[in-house]
This record gives sequence, structure tokens and C-alpha cells, in this order.
Amino acid sequence: MSVAIIANLEKLLGGPRDGALLRYSLGNEHLKAGDTEQAIRHLREALARDAAYSVAWKLLGKALSENGQLADALTAYSQGIAVAESKGDRQAAKEMAVFARRLRRKIDDGAP
Repeated sequence: MSVAIIANLEKLLGGPRDGALLRYSLGNEHLKAGDTEQAIRHLREALARDAAYSVAWKLLGKALSENGQLADALTAYSQGIAVAESKGDRQAAKEMAVFARRLRRKIDDGAP
């Protein structure tokens, strides 16, 4: 199903609806489909368009982690926590803090 959704979303690229939400949605669908590289690309573009998009930071951290880029994932979570806290989005900040703690433990245990 993700392939059809991705194709439909990609038709909107470059048009008036091409914004942070569209890029986030594409990143999310690519991640569901297992294409972490494309997910990361679209999530970074979503954040370039709206750096205060807390949920995009959270998903970027997840995509980077799944792609084996643990240090970058930790950085994304840290930035996302700061953004979420500045907006008063306590739930997103708490979730990313949990993911960041797990990731730190994984890194400390010698994960690549």
C-alpha cells in the first residue's frame, strides 16, 4: 500500500501543497516501506521548511537509527527535544527523551 501512497504524494511535489507536512508524510511512507534513505531525505526537507516541526524530528531520529546512523539519530532527538520543549509539546519531548536514552545505552554498549 505504501507504494501507491508514495506515488500519490510525489505527484504533489513542487506544487502549492509542497511543504513540511507533505515532506513529513513522504518520509513516513518511505520509512514504512523500508526505504530509510528516502525517508531521511524527505524528513530533512520537512525540517528545512519548518524547523519547529517536533514530530518530524522524532521520525527523523527513528529513520536515522534504523539506518544505523546512531550518533546522527541522537542529535536529531536532542534537537527535537529542544524544539518540542520550546513549543510546550511535552508529550513529544518525553517520547524523544525515552528514545534518546535507549539510543545512548545502545551506543554505550558498543553498537556501531
